[in-house]
Amino acid sequence: MHRMRQLILLSAYLLLSACAGTSSPPTDPPAGVAEAHAIVDEYRIGVDDVVQVTVWKNLDLSVTMPVRPDGRISIPLIGDIQAGGRTAEEVASVVQEGLSQYVRDPNVTVILTELHNNEYLSRIRVTGAVVTPTSLPYRNGMTILDAVLASGGINEFAAPNRAKLYRREEGRTAVYDVKLGGILSSGDLETNYELLPGDIVTVPERLF
Repeated sequence: MHRMRQLILLSAYLLLSACAGTSSPPTDPPAGVAEAHAIVDEYRIGVDDVVQVTVWKNLDLSVTMPVRPDGRISIPLIGDIQAGGRTAEEVASVVQEGLSQYVRDPNVTVILTELHNNEYLSRIRVTGAVVTPTSLPYRNGMTILDAVLASGGINEFAAPNRAKLYRREEGRTAVYDVKLGGILSSGDLETNYELLPGDIVTVPERLF
């Protein structure tokens, strides 16, 4: 339960909202987490995620509910709609289209207030000077080397010995130095840390 709370804190930086397609995070994320934004696929709603649907000036049509096991949520007037597998913006568009038959120019906002999709929360992100910056499902025993190799390895511009591991610990972001060059070239595994769900590995580029 404590670990899930930490993951949700990290995911707060990635929380998506849609109001005709707009969103803005409340604060700037820390270094490393900001880089992950560029590679994390737009979040698709999963079962048990809690969705808040707000129809401006029509509070009686606004609802907050978890996504059912069938991936659906119920909206007043239009009934069940598919939320699972869609983005917040896509759900807002579906609700807006459905309500347009009953409400003139409905303004619909969809916000994910709680993320319970474990597959998303537990992913490992690899960013920076690697061949393919990527987001990987967490696997027990996965190490930094595993994640970097799954990203195609470092590219020609990388400064591997300045790599960093970012990890949420007790409500803060801990930063660990990673001697990736030593790991790759000489088998020095001292900083080949075993990864945890939600970790972010960044490889900076060389300074020219």
